[in-house]
Amino acid sequence: MNVDIRTHIEHWPYIRPFHITGHTFDGSAALVVSADDGSYRGVGEAAGVYYRNETMAGMAAQIAAVADAAAYAGRHDLPSLLGPGGARNALDCALWDLEAKRSGRPVWKLAGLRHVRPLLTTYTIGADDPAVMAVRAGEYASARALKLKLLGDGGDAERVRAVRQVRPEVWLGVDANQGFTPDSYHALLPVLVDARIALIEQPFAIGREQDLDGLDSPIPLAADESVQDRHDIEKMRGRVEVINIKLDKCGGLTEALAMISLIRAAGMRPMVGNMMGSSLSTAPGFVLGQLCDFVDLDGPTFLARDREPAVVYQDGYISCSEQVWGGVRN
Repeated sequence: MNVDIRTHIEHWPYIRPFHITGHTFDGSAALVVSADDGSYRGVGEAAGVYYRNETMAGMAAQIAAVADAAAYAGRHDLPSLLGPGGARNALDCALWDLEAKRSGRPVWKLAGLRHVRPLLTTYTIGADDPAVMAVRAGEYASARALKLKLLGDGGDAERVRAVRQVRPEVWLGVDANQGFTPDSYHALLPVLVDARIALIEQPFAIGREQDLDGLDSPIPLAADESVQDRHDIEKMRGRVEVINIKLDKCGGLTEALAMISLIRAAGMRPMVGNMMGSSLSTAPGFVLGQLCDFVDLDGPTFLARDREPAVVYQDGYISCSEQVWGGVRN
């Protein structure tokens, strides 16, 4: 059946700027894709992958270039049209949504799940002065899990200590976003152990995965930027314990679901994250999160405003109704 594929670009401002290693963000641009067969309309959203220099205009151009072929394609045909990345993610999710409406079955059922449940999610605190990060940690009063963005700049020890002091009870992880070196990692490690850090995400730069060899970290390590899609999983075997799957990286929910079994088969544990965005970006990740051991789906909490209906955050958990995305109504 012929499907009309269309795109438009949106911008969702943040409440405040958000800092990570090498970047500051003041909002989330979004590419929204619709797939309309004349009776039903599916939608998907992508924020793209900033460190791969994806832009909204560039992703829209990618989809425009394959729109004629995509009009007759199914989700499983998309890898022959588009590589992993935000463009394929938005289109893949739009086709999932369309399939749900056509079939009268929500996406979570189409994905083989028996049910969905609220998920414990981390709440992310951007890198900042230690006192500011401590205040942010206090503001997330309902959070049961926090993730701290660190910079590898010599101030990380105080950042970690400041947050742990005000939130002694929470699960606490850190994310370097490629900002550590082996030397800075080893210098910081005693502080991380003392602060009961539960997970260290992407300590080293893409292309420096060999620095993980023989690291013998007492804290579990997670790969994010080092793993884009299924083809990067095997190289992390024995190097990390956790793989962070993001739909914008891997190219959509179809690829993400396939990665789950491959990650577990390689002896690692799956995590779901997001590249920010509105609830429309987060909802497919919520479906994937039902199969993951770690969940980091707090992107909409950074927005000055969100879509309606939206995902719900309560008592440290995220819930997402079918009305947000992936339900059976148009």
